[in-house]
Amino acid sequence: MERISPKAGACVLDACCGSGASAIPAAKAIGPRGRLLGVDLAENLLRLARAKASQLGLTHAEFRVKDIEELDPSTETFDAVVCVFGIFFVPDMPSGVRSLWRVLRPGGQLAITTWGPRFLEPASSAFWNAVRNERPDLYKSFNPWDRINDPSALASMLLEAGVRTDDIVAEAGAQPLNSPEDFWTMAMGSGFRGTIEQLDQETRERVRQATLDQISKDRVQSVETNAVYAIARKHRKPL
Repeated sequence: MERISPKAGACVLDACCGSGASAIPAAKAIGPRGRLLGVDLAENLLRLARAKASQLGLTHAEFRVKDIEELDPSTETFDAVVCVFGIFFVPDMPSGVRSLWRVLRPGGQLAITTWGPRFLEPASSAFWNAVRNERPDLYKSFNPWDRINDPSALASMLLEAGVRTDDIVAEAGAQPLNSPEDFWTMAMGSGFRGTIEQLDQETRERVRQATLDQISKDRVQSVETNAVYAIARKHRKPL
């Protein structure tokens, strides 16, 4: 949101908004004269987003269950569209981007954030090794962000969708771990959850314990949270 700096009164769409981590700052930035629409397929996360918005008095923020590929530019368009750590959940990413681009008004900005390389390393290696020991068939079966984890790969995906931009920045990041359990909380709030939920309860607990034991043994104190940011502006049509 800081990178696109939406103006007060703007109309903003947050696609794959989850519990509102980026939608809430967007609603604050545009103020009560603006409109924030957050869409996601997870109703439980949308309930959390609504509760946060209500607690902060952000009555101009709306959260709706919707597939981003079902967005209809004939019914509503936006001054800015953001998708933070969500585009890789769409099976056909270029198709998802095209849908977002269609509902963006001329002169507006599309912002895509995705994970960079080595997501949650070194702890993620401990997790995947534990998964492989229990369920080899699930080993790294869901890491879709790896397809767009550097600027050139993200640019290529956007270009396939018909969106051209040179404003793509890779940024290194790290998240401290106060305890090994912190990693499991992160895993359950990330794309790793899709793998975890395919494990039965007993297997899940063995994977969790093996992961945390290895993190503790390796004395892991932080994990990498590298990100890639892309911003594209939709040019106004010439008169």
